[in-house]
Amino acid sequence: MGAMELRPDSHGKVRDIYDCGDSLLMVASDRISAYDFILPDEIPSKGEVLTRISAFWFDKFQDIIPNHLITMDVSRYPEEYQRYADYLTGRSMLVRKAETVPIECIVRGYLTGSGKKTYDQDGTVCGICLPEGLVEASKIPSPIFTPSTKAELGEHDENISFERCCDIVGKDVAAQLRDASLAIYTAAAEYAATRGIIIADTKFEFGFIDGELTLIDECLTPDSSRFWPAEGYEPGRVQPSYDKQYVRDWLRANWDMTGEPPHLPEDVVSGTAKRYQEAFEIITAKEFKPMKENHVAH
Repeated sequence: MGAMELRPDSHGKVRDIYDCGDSLLMVASDRISAYDFILPDEIPSKGEVLTRISAFWFDKFQDIIPNHLITMDVSRYPEEYQRYADYLTGRSMLVRKAETVPIECIVRGYLTGSGKKTYDQDGTVCGICLPEGLVEASKIPSPIFTPSTKAELGEHDENISFERCCDIVGKDVAAQLRDASLAIYTAAAEYAATRGIIIADTKFEFGFIDGELTLIDECLTPDSSRFWPAEGYEPGRVQPSYDKQYVRDWLRANWDMTGEPPHLPEDVVSGTAKRYQEAFEIITAKEFKPMKENHVAH
């Protein structure tokens, strides 16, 4: 059961969620997934990096949109969780419950990934026509909102058009999702540029709390975004990134994607941990020090 004896009420690829009545406890593990597989090795401090980056952005954008964070102070959590303070400190958030909107809200500022594939086929990304002549990592003239459905664990999300998004959640909610997503992305991209980072694309999740659209889950982390170093950025090639690309590249070279995923070599584990921590330090302008010595799950 990992570092806590309590069984989570919901178990994702990376996060475990505990129902605390009128709130939820979200705990980011050090698990890492790639190609929809959870890998057998953990990345030290990854959960804390993701949680603390989200908290940084939640605080930064609270004037743009409310978020679901109540506290990261374990002493304010329900009593049964406080004896796990060593593990929970830094990697967990007590959050308000929200009525989750069943849409992944993706904003793309640069052409890469699945967007590049469809652009090469017909000049569009999620039904949006883009100018001719764009190449891998080209900046899109203005950021685009490209929603997808939220798939069950183990399934792939499906890119959808804005019209299909309207069919699923209604025109009013779809417009709110689009406008909020573009506003947050634009503000984040402008800030990140001052730190030497390009945010190529990112994914947000929203819910309603007391009838108000609210930013939930994680926000602008290396797991939900592509962060590229601005230094050396050059359209026409795949950019290096502050995320799990290191892991994906090693798997592609060393695994045929059948059966259980293999163990990662120590240098891939440590290299990936370093990339996550670098992302934290560049974005927050603070040195990464674990809030508690990293607890090793048994």
